[in-house]
Amino acid sequence: MTARARVIAFYLPQYHPIPENDEWWGPGFTEWTNVARARPMYRGHYQPRVPGDLGFYDLRVLETREAQADLARAHGVEGFCYWHYWFAGRRLLDRPFTEVLHSKQPDFPFCLGWANETWTGIWHGLQDKILAEQTYPGVQDYVDHFYALLPAFSDPRHLTVDGKPLFYVYRPRGLPNPQEFTDLWRELALKAGLKGLYLVGEGPRSWDPRATGFDAAVDTTLMPLVGWQPWYEPLGRLRWEWKCLRGRPTIYRYGDVCDSFVDDRVGSQPHVTRHLVLVPGWDNTPRSGANGLVLQDSTPELFGRQVRKALNVGMGEPIEHRLLFLKSWNEWAEGNYMEPDLRHGHGYLEALRGEVWE
Repeated sequence: MTARARVIAFYLPQYHPIPENDEWWGPGFTEWTNVARARPMYRGHYQPRVPGDLGFYDLRVLETREAQADLARAHGVEGFCYWHYWFAGRRLLDRPFTEVLHSKQPDFPFCLGWANETWTGIWHGLQDKILAEQTYPGVQDYVDHFYALLPAFSDPRHLTVDGKPLFYVYRPRGLPNPQEFTDLWRELALKAGLKGLYLVGEGPRSWDPRATGFDAAVDTTLMPLVGWQPWYEPLGRLRWEWKCLRGRPTIYRYGDVCDSFVDDRVGSQPHVTRHLVLVPGWDNTPRSGANGLVLQDSTPELFGRQVRKALNVGMGEPIEHRLLFLKSWNEWAEGNYMEPDLRHGHGYLEALRGEVWE
């Protein structure tokens, strides 16, 4: 079988306890804490979401990481983009990837995505509480950061584009001087014997990545909401729209909006300066309650339609550049995952495999 695109899935490492989370949220806190305590907030709300085959796993366990890679590989995912946290030399949640790197297992492609934003208590109703501040002390910090990641860039499993290791930046426009960062890292990569770097930044469709030294952009925002109509449910003989209700999240039908994540506009340069994103679903109420956003009634069939649309965009470009970023592999507290759950089983994985492979 041949893949029609290179699917890279964002991977959250927040499924093991760390001292910082113990201090902030209580002993043993992981993302599963939010997932397990979630409850339905309206009729038809799919909560809580319970994992299937892999269970409530701990990412310190090698067999779990191997099982994830096996599932991904068997269903058309080329590699994981592990979220990486660097706060001026302080690293958080780095144990799973560090063990992947040092143990050489699983033998599955990867890259890193720098989640360069300040950690706050916003998802827990503590908007003003700063947990870990994202700062940019200067050039030396960029140098230290690069060399800390050089063993990963040099690993034969690392995902590349035209032989260049891929690195993803979540907030490229948050860098004080993005061009300074990209120029320096490219220079350091060449000095280290690499062919360079392929730098991808997250940004809206109006952002030109090459103007600040990035190769391409990905727009993962869930807010192309202009024109979307909020979902509402019939209550007896009345129909109450969301804006008239209290204590409920903002709700949209997944089927009404899922195609809008695929940017197929003329002139958008898919796979040249912009890579496409796939979104199997969204519901972050386990974190943010009534302030959350829900894409209601996502199904594997609708997700398969989204994948099919994405695969028909930019087919003239070489497969090397035809990247599809999958949001996400395991963001369970955002209702944004591909791993099996008790409702859909392997449905989303099978939908992906059925479209990506030919």
